[in-house]
Amino acid sequence: FSNDYVSSLCKQNLYNEALVAYDFSQNNTNIRIRPSTYAGLISACSSLRSLQLGRKVHDHILLSKCQPDVVLQNHILNMYGKCGSLEDARMGFDKMPQRNVVSWTAMIAGCSQNYQENDAIKLYIQMLQSGVMPGQFTFGSIIKACSGLGSVCLGRQLHAHVIKSEHGSHLIAQNALIAMYTKFDRILDARNVFSGIARKDVTSWGSMIAAFSKLGYELEALCHFNEMLHHGAYQPNEFIFGSVFSACSNFARILFNEIDSPDLASWNALIAGVASHSNANEAMSLFSEMRDRELLPDGLTVHSLLCACIGRLTLYQGMQVHSYIIKMGFDSNVPVCNAILTMYAKCSVLCNALLVFKELGKNADSVSWNSIIAACLQHNQAEELFRLFSRMLASQIKPDHITFNDVMGACAKMASLEMVTQLHCYITKTGLAFDVFVMNGLMDIYIKCGSLGSARKLFNFMENPDVVSWSSLILGYAQFGCGDEALKLFTRMRSLGVSPNLVTLVGVLTACSHVGLVEEGLHLYRIMENEYGIIPTREHCSCVVDLLARAGCVHEAEDFINQMACDADIVVWKSLLAS
Repeated sequence: FSNDYVSSLCKQNLYNEALVAYDFSQNNTNIRIRPSTYAGLISACSSLRSLQLGRKVHDHILLSKCQPDVVLQNHILNMYGKCGSLEDARMGFDKMPQRNVVSWTAMIAGCSQNYQENDAIKLYIQMLQSGVMPGQFTFGSIIKACSGLGSVCLGRQLHAHVIKSEHGSHLIAQNALIAMYTKFDRILDARNVFSGIARKDVTSWGSMIAAFSKLGYELEALCHFNEMLHHGAYQPNEFIFGSVFSACSNFARILFNEIDSPDLASWNALIAGVASHSNANEAMSLFSEMRDRELLPDGLTVHSLLCACIGRLTLYQGMQVHSYIIKMGFDSNVPVCNAILTMYAKCSVLCNALLVFKELGKNADSVSWNSIIAACLQHNQAEELFRLFSRMLASQIKPDHITFNDVMGACAKMASLEMVTQLHCYITKTGLAFDVFVMNGLMDIYIKCGSLGSARKLFNFMENPDVVSWSSLILGYAQFGCGDEALKLFTRMRSLGVSPNLVTLVGVLTACSHVGLVEEGLHLYRIMENEYGIIPTREHCSCVVDLLARAGCVHEAEDFINQMACDADIVVWKSLLAS
């Protein structure tokens, strides 16, 4: 396991696999870990929120001959902050011989994330006194801290400081201000900030729509959602849909209240709408109100209630509904039992989900099997998942695309080449080897397991590979440093008339970066919108920054960041800092 392999796993967000590979290299090889690899591993621990693993890697750094630079030290600060150990973060911060704006920001963010808002404010003042000017990420963190304090006066002072700063116009700062004023119930201030943003992103729209929805301006929320869609360049995310659903739910309740004698169908429609927004408390309140009016719920009613329970905080409500289902005899209804199973899985009680599945016995349908297998994947119970999959194969229920997708997900999490090879054999026997969707999933796992050769053989076997097939292999070659192969594959793809997608171009730009083809990479970036109809994303921009930085063109990379159509995020800055 080389430095490049571990770093590649980190870049693919395969954090557990990266840490396993790192452990193996430490125990079985004499490979010297580079500072950049340590930085990736520390970031992996941050993402996993694992203080234990973070301390373990940090201890290895201290015991090794590696001399941590300011970039690695900043990663360590960030990790301790995200893992909730401010004491460790502060100890590391105080020992740093040099601190830059990233160091201060990591410490301020750690305090803000751990509800130490006063400490965050003190650090911000100390930073200014030391002569270090805040960046956009600093503003994002300190504004969040100010929101937590609930001080409108302090918030306005900070807003004034943001306006005066050269980084104040950046989206991270502006979006944070919208969220702050929303928390203060200052809708006009939030709207003024939003109106002043020259180039809004999806977070700007989402923050403003959420503000209107939360503060009771449902019509404004829907109008802004409609306006966002008309712009065409913004894809709504779950957060935005949640705010819109909330606004619609309020309208739905107004319409519902105008019905003289709402029947069961009306109540079910209202409860289902509330449940789709995962509002368990309101759904249960409506359920109680419905029963008070002497209306008898049916299977659809309880199914909707179960769908509203999707986390530990809603487990009690979910168990109440389960008890009611048993009392009313709905537990013989397979779709209702499937919903109970899913509820327990989403509420992190896998043992109860397994018990419900066991009680289904031979009545379990394909949804039941897929739900329990998905639950095992969700809870990282790979062994139980494979045991259930083996039982499913022996039953009368045949696996479908959903089943294979979850089983392949387990193989990817385990990075088990042996398991994916066995799965591949079974898929071949069932005749699904000609299904592009299934083959793409297999190829993706082979790549994540580091077996590019197996992925290429699978690709060559495919009669009609689609753009996902091409993109997966191109990106795989690029991430593992095989830039020449990635570029050859892209040339062949174009000659066959297959149009690239977002992922394809990320792979090609990454390949250009590894091979050192600066001009070719820049040319592709410039033409991607006109020739392929693909608007560059932050990921593409990050690739260009990496391309320039690897070639030693650090100033050009910095100029590129300042001229980007979208504001730089942490990944873009990390690409520059790594150089």
